[in-house]
Amino acid sequence: MSEQIEGRNAVLEAFRSGKCVDKLFILDGCQDGPVRTIAREARKKDTIINYVAKERLDQLSETGTHQGVIAQVAAYEYASVDDILAKAQEKGEDPFIFILDNIEDPHNLGAIIRTANLAGAHGVIIPKRRAVGLTSTVAKTSAGALNYTPVAKVTNLGHTIDELKEKGVWFVCADMGGETMYNLNLTGPIGVVIGNEGEGVSRLIREKCDFVASIPMKGDIDSLNASVAAGVLGYEIVRQRLQKK
Repeated sequence: MSEQIEGRNAVLEAFRSGKCVDKLFILDGCQDGPVRTIAREARKKDTIINYVAKERLDQLSETGTHQGVIAQVAAYEYASVDDILAKAQEKGEDPFIFILDNIEDPHNLGAIIRTANLAGAHGVIIPKRRAVGLTSTVAKTSAGALNYTPVAKVTNLGHTIDELKEKGVWFVCADMGGETMYNLNLTGPIGVVIGNEGEGVSRLIREKCDFVASIPMKGDIDSLNASVAAGVLGYEIVRQRLQKK
C-alpha cells in the first residue's frame, strides 16, 4: 500500500474506498467544493486534518502535483484493543501490552513493535495525535513483526488505560525517579508505558500508572533511547514471567 497519496481525486477515492488515512494535509484557506468534500470525508472517518501553508505541502509532496491535498495512508491495518486482549486469551496468557505515549520517530516505533513481538507481548497501543502512525518506515524497521503483532490506534490514551484497568491490567511506566525495576513485581496482566523521545511519559499518563520503574544507569548521560528502554523493561517482565512458571 502506498504511504502517501496526492491530488484531489486520488485522495477522495482513498477515503471512499475505505483506506486508513492517518493524516490529511490541506492547503490553508482553500475552501473550494472538492476540498470541502475531502475534508467532510476525513471528518466522517475521524482523520486528523492539518491545514498548512503551500510551502509545507510542496515540501511533503513526492509528485509535485498535490493540488492542495496530501493524504498519508497507513502501511498496515490497525487492530482494536479488543483484538489485543483476544490474542492474550487465545494463548491462555495474562495480557502483556506496550502503550506508547507520543512516540514520533518511525524507527523507534518499528523497533518497539519488533521487541514487543520477540518478548511475547500481545500488542502495541499508540495514540492518534502527536505520534507517528504505521508508515512504511515503521513496517520496515519492525523487520516483519507488524505481520504478527497487532497495533491499535486510540483517540485518548488515558481513557484506554482506564478501560484496561477495569479489565484487571496493571500499568508500569519507564521513567526516572521511580522504583528500580528489579524491585517491582511485574507479573500478571501488565501494560508497559514508554514515553516520548524527548519529554518522557506525560504527567497525566504517569499519574495513571500503578508503578513507575526506573532503569538503573551507570553512565554519564541520563536517559536511554525509547526503543531501548522498551526492550530493557519488556525483558524484565519476560524474566519475571519465566521465573514464576
